[in-house]
Amino acid sequence: MPDLTLQNIEQITRDVRMQEISFSHLADELIDHVCCDVEHEMQNGLNFLEAYRKVNGKMGLRRLKEIQEETLYAVDTKYRKMKNTMKISGVSGTVLLGFAALFKIMHWPGAGIMLMLGGVILAFVFMPSAMVVLWKETHNRKRIFLYISAFVSAMFFILGTMFKIQHWPGAALILLLAGVSGIICFIPVLLISKLNQQENRSKRAIYIFGATALVLYIAGLLFKIQHWPGSGMLLMIALVILFFVVFPWYTVVTWKNESNITAAFLFMVIGSLAIVAPSTLISMNMQKTYESGYYLNQQEQQALFKSLLSENSTFVKSNVDTAVAPVLYQIVSKTNELLMAIERTEAKMISETEGEPGVAADLSHLIVMTGNRPEIQFNQLRRPFSPVILNDFFSNSSSSGKELDAGLKVYCDFITGLTPESGLNKTVKLLNPAVYFPCSDGEEKRVSLMSALHMTALMKNSIMVVESQALKTVAK
Repeated sequence: MPDLTLQNIEQITRDVRMQEISFSHLADELIDHVCCDVEHEMQNGLNFLEAYRKVNGKMGLRRLKEIQEETLYAVDTKYRKMKNTMKISGVSGTVLLGFAALFKIMHWPGAGIMLMLGGVILAFVFMPSAMVVLWKETHNRKRIFLYISAFVSAMFFILGTMFKIQHWPGAALILLLAGVSGIICFIPVLLISKLNQQENRSKRAIYIFGATALVLYIAGLLFKIQHWPGSGMLLMIALVILFFVVFPWYTVVTWKNESNITAAFLFMVIGSLAIVAPSTLISMNMQKTYESGYYLNQQEQQALFKSLLSENSTFVKSNVDTAVAPVLYQIVSKTNELLMAIERTEAKMISETEGEPGVAADLSHLIVMTGNRPEIQFNQLRRPFSPVILNDFFSNSSSSGKELDAGLKVYCDFITGLTPESGLNKTVKLLNPAVYFPCSDGEEKRVSLMSALHMTALMKNSIMVVESQALKTVAK
């Protein structure tokens, strides 16, 4: 009967130990079993490599791990409970999230509750039980930090996603913690673990490129969610590295050693889709919510302003031969002065936000004259969602705020003084600046540039409504 050499036994032992068999006596029995099977195949004239490959083909090294799991399940009550908890919580949490997504898309009631339950179950039941099961199966102290970092990152990601969808406060912070823990802890530890494995020497460069791409990808998603500049560049670089370098390279190296498609390759394809899908959906969501939606709203406000302006102008022209024509022209003149004060503030906000520190932006292509009024070209803004401090433009301590308050006071006094008994004093209450600009001299209020311009657009339309009422009242 052919005998195995010491080198052959060491190779079999190393391969079995790599399956992280934590029961020492079970590992010894499995090694002995594999050695006997290999020796039996070698009796038929096969050399060691051929016999070992045939044994692996019949049972697969994965079967060794399954044997340990079955053994643990049979002899360890705590492991059995945790295994069942992990399976039940994993399935139930995923099913709840799936139905929550469906209900959310269809706008059916109950989506929020299912989302919250699914997220809580996955974060606080599935993840801890999975950690216990992994530790029971491996008892590998070298990989404990890998498991903990993966658990922390996944928990923060699940909770952050749930908070983000539900619009609860703290979502940005939780997602930031998930990204930071993944970038600083999980990915580096996973990379080190892969590089330390002897059989992965030919793939070390691939793992380094892959880890770099994943770090850039996670950072890009964070930047996208937080609306920080540079997200598009990070995502583009990450996806180019993943799909034009890592994926083809890994495929070539893998197919050199494998005649058939392996489960690892299939998981890599599925994982690639899991990377592309979230970034695409997030980008589409951001595009819809923060670009098309906001621009459409602003364009509607501009269209309403033009309509009111045209309507008031037509009304004045229709009364040009009446005795009240001078008063009507005076109302239009006062309105124009107030609108110009607001438009100067808009130009100042855009110039400071779009420009560089200490350098104002060129407004020639951002604000153009249409008819006799300036019109903001929202699609030309480079930083439409950069923060604007409202106090710098609309509080009583700012020059713009003082000018606007003085202009509003003069305008309101003029309108209410035209016909004191007409009820215009109630109409001018539409022009209370606190309704449109919720800021004070004490607390600093920050909004995006697009939101601040939306506030000024609302106020300008209210001014046009007040002008319309004043014109009609005086004409009567």
